[in-house]
Amino acid sequence: MKFLALFLFLTSAVTQPVSASPPRQAARAAATVYRVGPVAVTWTGYAEVGGYAPSGTVQLRRGRFNYDGRTLRNGRFEFDMTTLDQEQAQLAEHLRGEDFFAVTKYPTAVFELQQVRAGVAIGQLTLRGVTRPVRFPLVVEPRPDGRLRISGSATLDRTQFGIQYNSSSFFQNLGSYAIRNDFKLAFELTAVGE
Repeated sequence: MKFLALFLFLTSAVTQPVSASPPRQAARAAATVYRVGPVAVTWTGYAEVGGYAPSGTVQLRRGRFNYDGRTLRNGRFEFDMTTLDQEQAQLAEHLRGEDFFAVTKYPTAVFELQQVRAGVAIGQLTLRGVTRPVRFPLVVEPRPDGRLRISGSATLDRTQFGIQYNSSSFFQNLGSYAIRNDFKLAFELTAVGE
């Protein structure tokens, strides 16, 4: 009799309908579109020899991205390269010229953010008509008023975007005229949800 009861119990457990869908997890918050207005981004370049490190600004014209309370993704940020500036007018003009960013031909640079994972922004940067993958650390701080404070810095290799002027990777015996391939962009901005 015990055997029969056990058999009936097991067969009834096996014949119970099984749900085709996995258990429901907590629903994710709907993503909100955030926008960033015009803001200055700081750039810094470096000489190969000595401590010369000129810096200046370039304007982020506009940006937008999705944020679900945890993750930034699907962003697009446009930079107005014609605003590339430096306190020495002659250097600023040279940087906007053909040797560097060729802003007449390429007036806009675009960063397409795929996502931010573990504090690292992952995306594609199009600069001087060349698109390359980039990654850089990013800090996102939600504010009590619903805005987001976003800060970070990216170190980029200019030669990957076709800028070879006075690079010791391409030219020899430059001495004190050699310019490092890497330059840095630093930013701090506030994003507002729609």
